[in-house]
Amino acid sequence: MGFLDLDELGEEEKLLKEEVHRFAVEVIRPASIELDRMPAEDRVKLGSPYFKVMKQMKKLGYHRIMLPPEKGGIKMSPLQRYIIFEELAWGSLGFATALGVDMIPFTCAALYGSKEAYEELVVPWLESDKFHGCWGVTEPEHGSDYLIALREEKELVERMGKGNVVAEKDGDEWVIRGQKSAWVSSAPVATHCGLHAQVKGGKTLADGLFAIVPLDKGVRKGKPVEMLGMRDDPQGELFFDNVRIPEHYVIVAPGFFYGIFCDQLLCLTSCGMGAFAVGLARAAFEEALKYAKQRIQGGVPIAKHKNVKLKLYEMFEKVETARYYVRKATEYTHRRILELGTNDALQIFGAYGLSKEFIIEKLFRDARAMQIEDGTVEVLSLEASDDVIENYEKDYYDVGHLNKLYEVVSC
Repeated sequence: MGFLDLDELGEEEKLLKEEVHRFAVEVIRPASIELDRMPAEDRVKLGSPYFKVMKQMKKLGYHRIMLPPEKGGIKMSPLQRYIIFEELAWGSLGFATALGVDMIPFTCAALYGSKEAYEELVVPWLESDKFHGCWGVTEPEHGSDYLIALREEKELVERMGKGNVVAEKDGDEWVIRGQKSAWVSSAPVATHCGLHAQVKGGKTLADGLFAIVPLDKGVRKGKPVEMLGMRDDPQGELFFDNVRIPEHYVIVAPGFFYGIFCDQLLCLTSCGMGAFAVGLARAAFEEALKYAKQRIQGGVPIAKHKNVKLKLYEMFEKVETARYYVRKATEYTHRRILELGTNDALQIFGAYGLSKEFIIEKLFRDARAMQIEDGTVEVLSLEASDDVIENYEKDYYDVGHLNKLYEVVSC
């Protein structure tokens, strides 16, 4: 199967890895290739492979893994959650991302929302495949600056401008107006959005709230966009025209906790994206290894050529290192594994790597798209650098501290 770390796993983790990998091989990978070759508008039609695979993932309970059992989730260790994410992304970065953004609105509602919100929103999502979530962050005028608005100096944040989506309190309801950008993953197929909105009268993006907004009355969806990569997870705009939601659909109200919540959510999504990056890079490595063993040049498989041997080992080393790194909840995995993973794999394939005959061409496009998912690598690195500056002298890199950090952000 090409697994790299089975010796490091217990029997339960080995079985889980094999089970999810088999699903990725038999279901996810074929559907992702089919979707990748379809026009954007065909991908969002009800009969497309997208809906079939999402339904199967939910039937297997993958959408429940970030919730504790008492909230309808599945009891899992951080390592077991990581394994699922890596294997799903090995099959398809798009489907792994679709599952991730589907979780965000409803998992947040389960953990931070009221009992009423849990009954109306979370229970139907847990028990059927009729509810499907997306994460509304980026806007036409705001991308990664949404992530740094909570940290930077007040004057700088104010110069970034106000949000494109604004929420206004009206009695016991909130009214939502504005537009989210065309890069909202799963927006064209979602039924609900986990929405970040600036409160009316607020000076910066930090003056915001997080709400669950049904995407029916008063919401218009833009056409799904044609993307370079991640084509198996439809993306598109969302327009909110005086959409009214009840008070209990506001999961995190304006105030001090909103900033803490955003930091926590970013930690969780970054860890997930790190696992996705490892899965994608491993897929590229395995395709390159298989091709290098089969491709004959100079009378021998190119895997016997010294330069190819070195490149394959470098890729193997990067995947192994990154896996360990991500498991310790760092956020720097994205740049290292993607640039030194799929790029090297494409080099081994040569000109064939640019043709659609091999999946490495899709992996390469997906890898490039991933470098701006959930914020650009540069902005995420700035976030991490702030933590280093603030905490280095507090034994930040002590192994015990890292293990504790990993358990906190992954629970």
